[in-house]
Amino acid sequence: MIHFGYLFAFAILVSAAFGVFATGSTKDRLLYGLKLFAQFVGISLILAWVFYFIPW
Repeated sequence: MIHFGYLFAFAILVSAAFGVFATGSTKDRLLYGLKLFAQFVGISLILAWVFYFIPW
C-alpha cells in the first residue's frame, strides 16, 4: 500500500509543476493539472493490473 502513496504523491507533485509551467489561463492550467494527475494514476493502476498477470 505504501507504493500507492508514493504514486499519489509523485502524481500530485509532477502534475502541479506541469500545471504551473503550462501556458493558458488559470482555468486551463488547473484543468490540465487535474487531467494529468488522473492520467498518471489511471495508467499506473492499469499497468499494475496488467503486470500482475505476467509470470516473472
